[in-house]
Amino acid sequence: MAARKAVDEYVRDNMIVGIGSGSTIVYAIERLSELVRDGTLTHIECIPTSFQAKQLLQEYKLFITSLDEHPVIDVAIDGADEVDSALNCIKGGGGCQLQEKIVAYNSKVFVIVADSRKKSTQLGEKWTQGVPIEVSPVAYVPIMKLIEQRLEGESVLRMAQSKVGPVVTDNGNFILDTDFGRIENPQELHDHLVKIPGVIGVGLFCGMAQKAFFGEQNGSVTVRSLHDEEYIG
Repeated sequence: MAARKAVDEYVRDNMIVGIGSGSTIVYAIERLSELVRDGTLTHIECIPTSFQAKQLLQEYKLFITSLDEHPVIDVAIDGADEVDSALNCIKGGGGCQLQEKIVAYNSKVFVIVADSRKKSTQLGEKWTQGVPIEVSPVAYVPIMKLIEQRLEGESVLRMAQSKVGPVVTDNGNFILDTDFGRIENPQELHDHLVKIPGVIGVGLFCGMAQKAFFGEQNGSVTVRSLHDEEYIG
């Protein structure tokens, strides 16, 4: 329901739509497909943030485009691993945070869809698997040491489940899952991390989202925005 509500509220005719990754995005794609098929929406073009998202868009017969063709996106819809009270997010549990951040950054509007378990007051409160950090393979060991020494973060190299060795991203990089505990200042932490040579991307999305839609267990949708109190949508 959260994904459907986000699509209904934000997507209009002739829009370029960024499509994120993760389990909740399937429902956003389903809703887009329904509205395009019945003629409610026309001339919708989608930019996927991952191979998985691209496959889903193809499966649902939605038109796929790229940032080369459309460097400015009307709205991006994506999931999150955790969202705090200021709409800062941890993303990248699925390994696609770099592409997701590029699409979100180049969007006029960025909205999050997630289930209510992802809603928190402070990052690190519920998502305990750490902040995903995409790194150059040649630098992952020194980066782990630097993060531990300077930022008191405990990093683990993410390993593949179906093959021997680490996870390799669509960009050919490794992922460190780094535990910082509860994160008091996500923007400050992000800024420290991106200055480390060899860090390609950080799964902290700070000050980027305008609204988050959370699906509740009873079927309702809770909406959290920057300028309004949380309310039932």
